Amino acid sequence: MNRDDVLLEVTDLRKVFSVPSGWGKRNREVTAVDGISFRVRRGETWGLIGESGSGKTTTGRMILGLETPTSGSIRFNGEELTGVSRERLRQLRQKIQVVFQDSGSAFNPRLPVGAQVGAPLRRFGLCTGAEAKDKAVDLMEKVGLESSHYDRYIHEFSGGQRQRLGIARALTTDPEFLVLDEPTAALDVSVQAQVLNLLKDLQDERGLTMLLITHHLALVEHMCDSAGVLHHGSFAEQGPVDVLLRTPESAITSALLEAVLEPQAAS
Repeated sequence: MNRDDVLLEVTDLRKVFSVPSGWGKRNREVTAVDGISFRVRRGETWGLIGESGSGKTTTGRMILGLETPTSGSIRFNGEELTGVSRERLRQLRQKIQVVFQDSGSAFNPRLPVGAQVGAPLRRFGLCTGAEAKDKAVDLMEKVGLESSHYDRYIHEFSGGQRQRLGIARALTTDPEFLVLDEPTAALDVSVQAQVLNLLKDLQDERGLTMLLITHHLALVEHMCDSAGVLHHGSFAEQGPVDVLLRTPESAITSALLEAVLEPQAAS
């Protein structure tokens, strides 16, 4: 793989948490992520697969700068992210964004959603208030919502619409890289397919690179070019998705395959 083609490079990443053991006892150490390495090429979707407790969410949080690695390296576009200043991390938020499992919970229930979609533009000084509104409306329409939704509140939207709002807000700063943390886990199957197809269309249109964090291999098959299967903080295996699904080498991948429920195609 040509290094110029790599947008995200994770090397020997490790995270150890100190967990209280009770009164008068020493804290015990729990290793959540244990020396993993992978590369994500520009324009691809890379799947980070694992059951609950496998370390996938902790890995995503370290990439986003929400957790500090115990050791290892995270390089984005050639720049080392571990140990960067708060100000530089804030600047990088323009290029690295996240869509959470329940995007609705990230919206303030007391404020109209449109202003919140456009908030990153004002926060980063990318445009004036009036321009931010125009761009927010444009993005909301781009993800399948209507301009009339701008002044509504988050409780007025369905689960699928909330995810679309989360995607719109993540795209506001024109990022290069999206972390998708179980983005459809709270949705029913037909709405899952609609949201995933929207993300694929936006990726093609904008040249986005994405990291999909999930426990669901069917979503990885639908979305990803390459993937890694995490188990107890380490990779059981990784490689092109078609190879992983056709000829799994680990028991954990085989078990995940057996649990697959194929998503229905969106009409």
